This record gives sequence, structure tokens and C-alpha cells, in this order.
Amino acid sequence: MAVYDLEEQEQIDEIKAWWKQYRGIVILVAAAAVLTVAGMRGWTYYQTKQGLEAGELYTQLQGAVGANEPKRVQDIAAVITERYARTGYATFAALAAAKAAFDSGDLAAAQTRLQWVVDHARDGETRDIARLRQAAVLLDQKKYDEALKLLATPHADSMTALYADLQGDVLVAQGKPQEARAAYQLALDKSEGKGTYRALVQIKLDALGVAR
Repeated sequence: MAVYDLEEQEQIDEIKAWWKQYRGIVILVAAAAVLTVAGMRGWTYYQTKQGLEAGELYTQLQGAVGANEPKRVQDIAAVITERYARTGYATFAALAAAKAAFDSGDLAAAQTRLQWVVDHARDGETRDIARLRQAAVLLDQKKYDEALKLLATPHADSMTALYADLQGDVLVAQGKPQEARAAYQLALDKSEGKGTYRALVQIKLDALGVAR
């Protein structure tokens, strides 16, 4: 029995010695673990709070759109993009604000909002949509070369038909029917089905007459 007591005492002494040597490190590691968990929970709470606040503002923005209040749309969009840029609502708000600005004739504001989307959107398809709309604004401003340059930007294959279609519109405005015809044909080739969109592109193509 005394042997067991001696061995037990030796183990206790070893533990005490180990603790004396490494207790500082153990305490630091434990503290770091606690802080990490607390930080993760805090960040999750912060993100959730940001999302809820941005969502509430976006609902107000949609109401302003429905009430045809372009200035209020711009004001709310500015708050969302400045304070809640990391949320998905920011991109939607910028796109909605761009459309409201375009519809009200404020093309400069529309371009600014669309450029924000290009600079901040997390996925390529959203950036492609923003560039396409920028090109449409440039066409309305008669800035044809700038529009064509933007439409030449690499984009997803799923967007090719829309890009080619708008390119055809720009080329028609420039008085280049042969190049416009090629663009419209590409739009037809890249579009699917027999929907309204294809019919519209076909009308544009037919309006240019037979190639000479």
C-alpha cells in the first residue's frame, strides 16, 4: 500500500512541476480559445444585426420605388451602400437606385450606382448585368464608343445574347448596319427558345434588310 502512495505522490509532484513550468502557456492558450469563441459569436451577431437593419431599409426603398419617389430611393440606397456594403441588400439597393435614376432622367446618378455594383458585387454575373446597364445608359447619352468598349468586356456566356443585342443597338445608332446585323445574328444564335425576346431581336434584324 505504501508503494502505491509513493508512486501517487511522485505523480503529483511531476504534475506540480509541469504546471509550474507551463502554466503561463496553458493560461494563454485557454484565454485565446475563449476570446476566439467570443469573437466568432460577436461577429455572427454583428452580421445578423447588419442584415436585419439593411433588410428593413431595403423594404423602405421598395416602398419609395412603388410610390415613385426617386429622391427618397437615392437617399435610402446611399445609406445601405455606405453602412451595409457587405450585405446582399447593398447590391440590390444600388441596382434599384440606378433604375430609378435612369427612369427620372438622372443618367449621371444611374452610372454612379451601376459603377458601385461593378466595384462591389461579389459574383461575376451581377457585375455583367451592371456593365450591360451601364452600356445602355451610355447609348442613351450617345456615347457610342464608350458603350461598345464596355460591351467588349469579357462576360459570362449566358450573357452573350444580351450583350450582342445591345451592341447591335449601338451600331445601328452609329449608322453601321452591316456590323449591327452581325451582332443581332449573334444574339439570335446565343438565345434559346422562341420567346418574346428572340422575336424582338428578329424584328431588329429584319428591319436592317438583306445584307449587301
